[in-house]
Parts: sequence; C-alpha cells; structure tokens
Amino acid sequence: MGALPAAARLCVLCAVLAAVACAAPALRAGPGVPWCAVGLLAAVCAVCERLPRRTLTLPVLLAGAFLLPPAAAGLVAVPGALVGRVEQRPAWVRRLWHAAQLSLASCAASHVFALAAPAVCTETGLSPLAPEDFPAALPPALAAALVLSLVAAALDGAVRVAAEGRRPRAAWSGLLLPGPLLPALVHGPTGLLTAALWHSAYGPPAALLVLLPMSVSSWFLDRCERERTAHQATIRALVQAVDLKDRYTRGHSERVGRASVLIGRELGLAGERLEALRFAGILHDVGKLGVPTRLLRKDGPLTPEERRVIELHPEYGHEMVRGIGFLDEARAAILHHHERLDGSGYPYGLRGHQIPFFARVVAVADAFDAMTSTRSYSRARPVAAALDELHRCAGSQFDPRMVAALCAALDRHGWHSTVTSEATESATPPSGNVPSSRRPVTGAGQPGGEG
Repeated sequence: MGALPAAARLCVLCAVLAAVACAAPALRAGPGVPWCAVGLLAAVCAVCERLPRRTLTLPVLLAGAFLLPPAAAGLVAVPGALVGRVEQRPAWVRRLWHAAQLSLASCAASHVFALAAPAVCTETGLSPLAPEDFPAALPPALAAALVLSLVAAALDGAVRVAAEGRRPRAAWSGLLLPGPLLPALVHGPTGLLTAALWHSAYGPPAALLVLLPMSVSSWFLDRCERERTAHQATIRALVQAVDLKDRYTRGHSERVGRASVLIGRELGLAGERLEALRFAGILHDVGKLGVPTRLLRKDGPLTPEERRVIELHPEYGHEMVRGIGFLDEARAAILHHHERLDGSGYPYGLRGHQIPFFARVVAVADAFDAMTSTRSYSRARPVAAALDELHRCAGSQFDPRMVAALCAALDRHGWHSTVTSEATESATPPSGNVPSSRRPVTGAGQPGGEG
C-alpha cells in the first residue's frame, strides 16, 4: 500500500473486510435480492462520483438504503467509489477506502431505517408508500441520513488518526456534529422521495428525475464556490504584491481586514456586505503598488513633492481595482480611507458623512493596527493606549461610532497582533514617510503612514 503507515494500511484493510462481511448476505441470497435496482442505483452513483463535489452521491446512497435490504444497500456505493476521481496517490488504496467507507455507512443507514420504520420495510427493502405513509417515514429517513453521515465522518477521522498521526480530537474536529446535520436534513427527504417514487406508477425514471433539481443547484453552488475561490486568489495576489514592495507593512493589510470585520459585525453587518468590508480593509493599501519603492523605503524625511506622490496611493488603488466587479463598495474605502471628519484629509478633503461608510471603518482599523504593531521604526503601543488615542481623535479625524464599535468588539473578542519578520528594536530612524512612536495617531492617517 505504498508509503502509507502500517496503522493506515491496517485501518483500510479492516474497513474493507468489514464491508465485505456486511455485503456477504446479499451475495449469498442470490435471486432474493432486487439486483436490477442495485445495478441501476450503482450506475447512477458511479455517475455522481464523477461530478464536481459529488453532491448527489449521498441522496442516491440514501435511496438505496431505503429501497434495499442493508447488505444490498452496501453494494450500491462500491462501483462508483472504485471508478471515482482520486487526486492523490496511492489512488487504488484511496478508492478501496472510499468504497469501504461508503458501503459501511450505507449499510448502517439501511439498518437504522429498517429498525425505525418497520411498517414500511420488508425483507427485500422499502414497500410501496401510500401518500399517508410518507410523513411517518420522514423521521426514520432523517435518522438514517444522519447515521450515514456520522459513520462516514467517523471512519474519515479514524483514517486520519492512522495515516497522519493526529490526535483523535483534532482528527474528528469539524467532521462530527454539527457537520453531518445539514446533509442529513437536505438529503434525507430527497432520498426518501426518490425511493417512494421508485415504487410509484411512474417507476425508476420518475424517481431519478428528483435528482435533477439537485444536480442543477449543485452545479450553481460549484460555480459560486469556484468564483469565490477566484476572488480570494485575486485578493491574496494583490496583498502579496503590496507586502513584497513595502516590507514595513507586511501583514498589516490582513490585520486591517480583521479589525474592519470586528467593527462591521458590531455595527450589524453580515453576509456579502461584511465580506466586502473585509476586502476593503485588506486592499486599502493596494495603491502603494503605484508608488516608487524608494519612497516607501526611504529612511529620511520626505520632501513635500515626495509626500504628494505618496498621497496619490488611494487614487492609484481605486484605479487598480476599478474593473473588479465584486469590489464595488470596497473601492470607495480604498479611495477615501485617508479622509478625516474635519475635512483635512486626502485625496478630496471630504467632511463628516461625505466620507463613505466603509472608508470610515477602515480608517479606524488602519490607525489601530498602525499603533499596535511593532515595526522596525517604532514599538507597538498597548491596545488600551491605542484606543485612548482613537477616542482622543474621535470627531476630528475618526467617526466616533466606529471607534466605539471597535472598543466594544475588542472587549468581547480581544486582539492578537502579528509581529512582522522585519520588526526589530533598532534600524531605521523616525522619518516623515513612516509613523513614529512619538507622533500622534494622526500620523497613521497621513501620507506614508500605515495605510
């Protein structure tokens, strides 16, 4: 079994032997098993195993668990698992494990359904359901779906312990409850409806049509997930580019994104809008890519002309992300996060509520991280001292509502600032293009400061 540890090889072998033992009664029963149903469901399951994310595998396995006796239900998953997609080696060992895992989980689900719904089960599986029987069969179906998910998750955790040497608690974390609850609630009724239609006057073709809406929704979910992954990759690439160019702010962008989310949640934001605020915080300094590196890394004071060049970085950032559709509201924060409530900020000198909401949030998060992060040119201030400074500047530089929200969020969640690898206690003397520990928090909102 290749380079797998001995414990992992033993785990796979035990699972395969257990699956064979569970399926053996069906092989011995011969003609007593509805082999046509087994073959058709196994073929559908094999197709589902080739689909993205395999989201239709569970309802097909549950339909088999409801339609067939336990031993036969365990056979439905085997062909699909043996021909399914495997991206890691050793492929044949992983296929064997996947087949045994799903076979045991399906067999267990079928046993639970037979015990919980004896009125609708026979020795050869589910009896035809009348409309009045369907509500009574739903709780057993949900229980069977939950058992299938739990058994599969438990086996998955066991092989992680054996193959990767993880602690059991770490291996099963996130795999067991509440993880299987949602699949059970979604796929249990779908599998039961498929099984009920199987015995209806319309037969198996109508039953399999139940899976069509789920396949369409699965395709859309997969597309959404791919789009989200692409968004995250775009954000990471831009942030890494900024971090590589400006070594003094490495990690700063991620922390500003995190602080912005804390403020946003405190103000009631959620869902896509909260995600957009996180993007705004992470990308607020992306315009530094348009600023000459020698200015960002200059040790001495900036000349007035150099300061004016650095003051252009919000506009550079706004132009850079203009064509990225999912950053609509974040663009305003990138452009205006250096504005001040009293109108003395830049680039446009906006006042009060003329400054966009996201920009007012990011300004507070930006200044807070600038004060609480250790850099080569300044020591980190304590969180309490940073919050006192934010309160002192609230109303002139910062929106008091955002400052209060950050304070409330930190009281609830705390704050852990990551120190960058460039942080030392010596090196660069204070200069005009970076904030000095002797400068007030207004330095964080000035050109060349943190953000």
